[in-house]
Amino acid sequence: MDAAGCTLSRMTTTSTEFTAGAATKQTTAETRWAIDASHSAITFKVRHLMISNVRGSFQQVSGEVVYDPRHPEKARVSARIDVASITTNEEKRDAHLRSADFFDVETYPTITFVSKAFKPTGDGGELTGTLTIHGVEREVTLEVEELTSEGKDPWGNQRVGATAKTKILRSEFGMTFNAALETGGIMIGDEIAIQIEVELVKQA
Repeated sequence: MDAAGCTLSRMTTTSTEFTAGAATKQTTAETRWAIDASHSAITFKVRHLMISNVRGSFQQVSGEVVYDPRHPEKARVSARIDVASITTNEEKRDAHLRSADFFDVETYPTITFVSKAFKPTGDGGELTGTLTIHGVEREVTLEVEELTSEGKDPWGNQRVGATAKTKILRSEFGMTFNAALETGGIMIGDEIAIQIEVELVKQA
């Protein structure tokens, strides 16, 4: 091979190495964030006797967010809730909610959410995905109200926070238990308002 051929070969090799390096750099821009269950909350409220709201929460949640700040629209979210961890601060009511009349935790022990699309808007956005409750899958949209900036905790972990909300109909997930009131109306409302507060820890 002559001198010109050698030079061209070195240039081609260098170009290939540069492209590979750039691709690696782009790949590492996508980061994973794990839900910190001890600093997160999944709460809900539902009408009781048509006059007040009963509030509750799930104590055990796990999941992750995969995010590239250059392409926020490609964010991916997955979450899992242990249904048996439900609490409304009333033991008998919680036991009833775990029974076959409602969540039937022995048959359907988890609630899951897997995102399909994210539409950023200002400090938040709209997160659409598949919510599975009581063995039934439905597409829902979470209104993400706030995505905080990244910060470091005293132990050197990078953290971010997010707040979101949505509303669902429990009847659409096969939970139709109810009772009629003598004065008219029903004992338990169908619409469930859900509020989500999560703290995420950046993974290595």
